[in-house]
Amino acid sequence: MAKLKIKAKDLRRLGLAKGPPSGIALEILRQHHRHTPPAEALEQLAAVMARPGTYLEDAVWSRLAQLLHTPVTARPANIELAERAIPYRSFGGAAIAEGAHQQMELAMRLPVSTGGALLPDAHRGYGLPIGGVLATENAIIPYAVGLDIGCRMCLSIFAISSQSLDEANKTYTKLLRDNTRIGRKTLADTNEDEVLARPLYHQIPLLRQLQGKARQQIGSSGSGNHFVEFGSVEITEGAPQLGVAPGHYLGLLSHSGSRGIGAGIAQHYTKIAMQRCPLPTEAKSLAWLDLDSEAGQAYWLAMNLAGDYASACHHHIHRRIAGALGENPIGRVENHHNFAWKETRVDGREWIVHRKGATPAGRGVLGVIPGSMTAPGFIVRGRGAAESLASASHGAGRAMSRRKAKNTLNRKAVRQQLKKAGVHLIGGGIDEAPQAYKDIHEVMKQQRQLVEVIGRFQPRIVRMDQG
Repeated sequence: MAKLKIKAKDLRRLGLAKGPPSGIALEILRQHHRHTPPAEALEQLAAVMARPGTYLEDAVWSRLAQLLHTPVTARPANIELAERAIPYRSFGGAAIAEGAHQQMELAMRLPVSTGGALLPDAHRGYGLPIGGVLATENAIIPYAVGLDIGCRMCLSIFAISSQSLDEANKTYTKLLRDNTRIGRKTLADTNEDEVLARPLYHQIPLLRQLQGKARQQIGSSGSGNHFVEFGSVEITEGAPQLGVAPGHYLGLLSHSGSRGIGAGIAQHYTKIAMQRCPLPTEAKSLAWLDLDSEAGQAYWLAMNLAGDYASACHHHIHRRIAGALGENPIGRVENHHNFAWKETRVDGREWIVHRKGATPAGRGVLGVIPGSMTAPGFIVRGRGAAESLASASHGAGRAMSRRKAKNTLNRKAVRQQLKKAGVHLIGGGIDEAPQAYKDIHEVMKQQRQLVEVIGRFQPRIVRMDQG
């Protein structure tokens, strides 16, 4: 009998969502129904989709049923927002658009909110504005962390003269091409890593479904504003944590997050939060999970795993390129900026601090705040400012939306600006042009009380997705 010939498009006709459900269904069909007539196999799948609760213990279909099943519970009463927003500090002045303020004020009306801040790179996002910091009590908001959980910066500093970027530009360009994968492209060989073998993958059903994608994508970078780039580093002030003396060096800077695993976690637990925490329509994406609940604990564990996974991706990239250079870095700075932390206040109360596109800036904590592909990034040391919840911007911030950038910017003018700045761009869409971003120098001026600058990074060879 011929093998089963069913494709993803056949499943979509049944109404099965693209992503983990579709992938698991195909795997089950091909493994257990490979000799079943297609119509009969699809009929069985339709039955599981119609009543997943009756297949939770089924030897064949339980994995898919657990993903599709939503327990029938009494719908909780609608949650009302406070009439007035808790006051919050804004550090960006008139450069922050009204839309970002509206989103922040909405977040500050949540009954679980306890504090917040809007940073100078802030602009409108989904749920919480990008560049927004929100503190809550015993509650975690998946969309206040974001889809790209654990998105982070990682800077490696090498004891190589930055002049070599001019002398061996083609060599460095080839190093980036050979040792990085951007967007949908992944490495041909699987990278093993302890973060892929953690027991949590077998303890949380969702993570079990995402483990294969995590293994496939590790060591690669996302699309959009994610990048890997060589540049010149100037350390202007020593920092014991960094261990690099003032001077000029070669730097490797990367920006990326947790890829598909982070998006899968965010989407899954946001859906659960919305079911359990019915907010008014305008605030529904700010639905939260109580940390005392099973779902809240599961999200917290999964979020931390995704953060570790994002860090591992950067380390694979930097390790490969360091190997190709034949040099080990003499210093490294890295930080998350889409994450939530448990932090204790001076009065002893514990808050959950969500930083959506915001850099941790506790006293003495090092971080990297990039500009654009032609503007410098800054190596900073946090001042621990309470008014910003010990946070700083995560970059320059967008001055125009991606759509506006695509519709208004001139590619020739962008190329001329790159050439003038001495920047060689590999890939990159018009929506990531330097003109689409705020002036990083103004952004840094607005947050002088939040961080002190101890060094600069000037991009020279930039690798991004094609856009």
